[in-house]
Amino acid sequence: MRLRRIIAAGAATALVGALALALTFGGTRSVAADEKAAAAAPEAQQNPPRQSWSFYGPFGKYDRAQLQRGYQVYREVCANCHSMKLVAFRDLAASGGPSFSDEQVKALAATFKVKDGPNQTGDMFERPGRPSDYFPSPFPNPEAAAAALGAAPPDMSLVAKARDFERGFPLFLVDAVTQYQEEGVDYIYALLNGYTKADDPNFNEWFPGHHIAMPPPLSDGAVAYTDGSPQTLQQYAKDVAAFLQWAAEPKLEARKSLGFAVLIYLAVFAVMLYLIKRRIWAKIPH
Repeated sequence: MRLRRIIAAGAATALVGALALALTFGGTRSVAADEKAAAAAPEAQQNPPRQSWSFYGPFGKYDRAQLQRGYQVYREVCANCHSMKLVAFRDLAASGGPSFSDEQVKALAATFKVKDGPNQTGDMFERPGRPSDYFPSPFPNPEAAAAALGAAPPDMSLVAKARDFERGFPLFLVDAVTQYQEEGVDYIYALLNGYTKADDPNFNEWFPGHHIAMPPPLSDGAVAYTDGSPQTLQQYAKDVAAFLQWAAEPKLEARKSLGFAVLIYLAVFAVMLYLIKRRIWAKIPH
């Protein structure tokens, strides 16, 4: 009888020890798993700071001098890798844009080589660009661009409208009221200024994941301005970002002017309807 009690007490002690060991191991494993998951979790992506743009708001307009400087930055730096195939050279002379003269547009277009043909012998050939041509790609196809650069650079035609970021609740409600539509151009400006690690040229503070295939494209003094504007990275970034905003939305000024005229028309129409209603119902006894 006594032996049976000793065996039962030993079994109970062993069971309690096993449970304690399991709980301890499980807790340690859970903590280790939590620490590992926290280490593997990506760092929260911050939104780029907002900038001041001349084209912001219902009465905003493009700064012509800024657009011309932005084109210069695109031509001398960005066009070496990025295409802008939805924009024609003649658009540079259109109202609401950089406002280059027709002669300037012809000269600017001639600095590009455009593939044309076939000729009389059936061969394709290259010729200087014309105002009716669209900005050509520096590579014959995306595969050639990827082979040369490691990744095919995106086309710049609509990049200012394609790039965006969410501000979350409740800030998106404020944006719906203020009609702020410059998130894309803010992102471009921040991206060009986001190379913050000298020992890692592909680290970018504002790029999702912080690792971008493009090394820093701009630096102080990279483009020689002739209008006295600062030749700094910040100025280059702001000018080319504004130019890409125009490329993505060349009719922005016309759209805003039309929208303002429509609002005035609707306001006058509403007043007229109210007065007509008062006049009609005034003759009817209530």
